[in-house]
Amino acid sequence: MAKQEKFEKTNAVRLLTQAGIPFEIITYEVDEEDLSGVHVAESLGQPPEQVFKTLVVRGEKTGLAVFCIPVAEELDLKKCAIIRKDKKMEMIAVKELLGLTGYIRGGCSPVGMKKKYPTYIDKAATLFDTIFVSAGARGMQFKLNPEQLAAYVQAFFCDLTVS
Repeated sequence: MAKQEKFEKTNAVRLLTQAGIPFEIITYEVDEEDLSGVHVAESLGQPPEQVFKTLVVRGEKTGLAVFCIPVAEELDLKKCAIIRKDKKMEMIAVKELLGLTGYIRGGCSPVGMKKKYPTYIDKAATLFDTIFVSAGARGMQFKLNPEQLAAYVQAFFCDLTVS
């Protein structure tokens, strides 16, 4: 059951607040045994196609990039490589996530990473007035307009998932 109560001010929350981007924080009970995005969508009572996970990928030549896709979908690394003009892309190891982004698995937000990485959001986000993405901590999601999110993080909308 999603609830809207007291929440911590993460770096992502502070940044969107400072930028004047309208959002809601929706909190949910974290299940350490199931950090999957589909479980998050169920906990929020939202369709999985409207809840987005944030993935960090490393290109052979182009380095790190951030991809946001619907939680039930799989990232197509070949499409990512074409978009990034790279030969090969691979997911970073979970143990690298905190050091590179400042976030942990299950709480990785496209907003407020340690460095600014090229960011891409699956075009499916444009089908909704609002989408959900991590607000920078497990148990916290932003509910916000995908166009405003993309403008703030300078993201491009692309086809990113396995067909």
